[in-house]
Parts: sequence; structure tokens; C-alpha cells
Amino acid sequence: MSRIGNKPIPVPGGVEVKIDSPSISVKGKHGELSLDFHPAMNVELDSETNAIKVSRPNDERQNRALHGLTRALIANMVQGVETPFVKKLEIQGVGYQATLNGQKLSLQVGFANTIVLEVPKGVICELPNNTNIVVTSADKHAVGQFAANIRSVRPPEPYKGKGIRYEGEYVRRKAGKAFAS
Repeated sequence: MSRIGNKPIPVPGGVEVKIDSPSISVKGKHGELSLDFHPAMNVELDSETNAIKVSRPNDERQNRALHGLTRALIANMVQGVETPFVKKLEIQGVGYQATLNGQKLSLQVGFANTIVLEVPKGVICELPNNTNIVVTSADKHAVGQFAANIRSVRPPEPYKGKGIRYEGEYVRRKAGKAFAS
């Protein structure tokens, strides 16, 4: 029995929900998101409690898995249009820096060439300074994927700690070669 799937999703004020089975669209002050959910799932808006409820037709394995997944995706949409998701990255290394030129993020992280990444539609990328990157969007998947793409350009290495890491991420350091004396 899905504990997550059975929880109703409260809809805060200022958020509009429109359900056209098998799709749902959520609109709020930070954007509009839509999702095409599996046709076996039943999604309905309870106007009395102002909450979205997800139910499944039976207890088959696939329906049990889709039940919690559908509920979690819809809850992330409702939360994202109310308060956007944020991922912060920091660049560490001498001469490592980032610049933002319109919708293109340029990273100079120790390679001979500059790595240019296109900022996806619906994602806001900001640079408080040239070694910090803030990725913001109402779509949780888009924020996480773009932040992971940025980090994958130069993941932090364990010897000097240089690279791109999430803010607050701990990088386990290794000792280098020990020279005999």
C-alpha cells in the first residue's frame, strides 16, 4: 500500500489546477507546468478540501509504483509554481570561473577551451559572482538536470578539491604521493 500516493496534495491560494485526464496543468505566480500522467491513474481535485487526490485502479505492481510517482510529480509541480526550486553550485580552483552571456553559460575550468552550456527554457541561471552559480526554476527536474550538467563539466577531484560542486557538498580528500626521505 502506497503511503505517499494516498496523501492528498494541498493546493495553496493563488495556484490554479486544471485536470484534463490524462494530463494536469498547474499555474501559479512562478510559472505554469503540465504533466501527462499514466492513463491508469485517477487524479481528481477535491473542491471541498482544495486538495488533489491520486488513486489507482488495483494493486498490480505497476499501478502501485505509478501511484506514488504520479502523486510526487504533481506535488513537485504545485510546490514549484508556489516557491521555485533552487540549486547553488560553487566553482573552486585557481582561474576557474563562469560568465553568463544571455542564455549561454560559459565555464573556464582548466581546459584549453571554454565550455559553453545553453540555459534551458524555463530555467533562470544567475551568477552572484564569477565562482557561484544559482539555478532556479519552477520545474524540479529541469533545475536538477541543468545543475547536474554544469557539475559534470568538471566534477570535484579528491586531491586538490578543484572543480564544480554543489553548495555545501563535502568532497573527501585523498593524500597525494608520499615521498621517501
